[in-house]
Amino acid sequence: MGAEDLGATSRPYRTREVLEVKEKKTKKLTKKQWLTLCAIGSVHFSGAICISLQAPFYPKEAESKGANATEYGLVFGSFEFIAFFSSPILGRYMNFVGAKTMLSLGMILAAISAICFGLLDYIDDHATFITLSFILRMTESLGSTAALVSAFSITAAVFPKSVATTFATLEAFYGLGYIVGPTLGGLLFSLGGYVLPFAVMGTAMIIGTIFVFMVLPPINPSSNDFGHIKVKDVLKIPGVLLDSTCTVATSISMGFLAATLEPHIREFGLSSILNGLMFIISGGTYALIAPIVGRLCDKWVYPKKMLAVGALFIVASYIVIGPFPFLGIPKTLTLCIVGLVIHGFGLAGLMVPTFIDSICSAVAAGFPDDISTYGVISGLWSSSFALGAFIGPSIAGWLFDLVGFQYGSLFVISLHA
Repeated sequence: MGAEDLGATSRPYRTREVLEVKEKKTKKLTKKQWLTLCAIGSVHFSGAICISLQAPFYPKEAESKGANATEYGLVFGSFEFIAFFSSPILGRYMNFVGAKTMLSLGMILAAISAICFGLLDYIDDHATFITLSFILRMTESLGSTAALVSAFSITAAVFPKSVATTFATLEAFYGLGYIVGPTLGGLLFSLGGYVLPFAVMGTAMIIGTIFVFMVLPPINPSSNDFGHIKVKDVLKIPGVLLDSTCTVATSISMGFLAATLEPHIREFGLSSILNGLMFIISGGTYALIAPIVGRLCDKWVYPKKMLAVGALFIVASYIVIGPFPFLGIPKTLTLCIVGLVIHGFGLAGLMVPTFIDSICSAVAAGFPDDISTYGVISGLWSSSFALGAFIGPSIAGWLFDLVGFQYGSLFVISLHA
């Protein structure tokens, strides 16, 4: 059944019907698919490290150049800002450039930007340092976004029957990279100063690009004219709009915790190491559970039902972490840990189904089941995630200062209720 047949059917759309179209594919992964999975996994791993590598030491370096918290905070936020605007554009025109080519060029751009970011150590002027920090952070974001959007599309093209499972596995790579990034950055910084982390990361990405380019199979371009599918067209599909909204809300929830968890648990007097471990709990749980959720979505559970379950877990997590102000329960470290584990389950239940469901919804609405649609959906998903990642920390700090964590978290709860 082709895309046109799916779009023309008079029966109400159900995700399972579209997934059943994929059931004729082979069940076991071939050797080439395993290599492809490893290659794309390395892209996700390095993409996450790009975001988090400098977190332990860049603020101190920026302060030594005369920058304040607002300035270097905006440098960090500019990564997601650029990703939000560039993702839909990159996804729309990826069919023209070629998914494999865009991925490789994106990794090279991110690698060169990372290496140059390390050279900022030699600049003493405050204005020049901050200006170049913004420029290089933005080009790094553009390269990383191009690579990740392409990787999502290649995933849908190479693994048509198990998109959710594969996507979830790759998200586990991303989660691992996000956790490893600050640890690796801090270690390399202690060994060789500011330049070494970026030099190692950039060099590794260049070498990785060669591996990825050699391993990835050629991706057949769509026969449709490039750029003919617009983001606004797919957003008119109710299922895609719902998935995008869920992605934004989930990303806001992640950003809210990232910005407010440390001051929320500060009264427990944890060491810096234990504080760091607290931040790993949610992401680590997500990395472990995401592949299981992906398998469930591919085989047994409607993705939209999984979205409802994930939203309930997110609500429950904030009720426990706060704890909910109207319950009268005292805040304890144990409750915070349990809540973070629940939050990880919620992330898996929301992040994984949105991607596969958006593709199925678009195909069912009549869009071609090929790389042109995958590219637009990948760009939209990445853009939605970046928007939430930008909004979350921004509004979290304001709410925390205004009403504290317990009442501020009601904003996140309302998004998922």
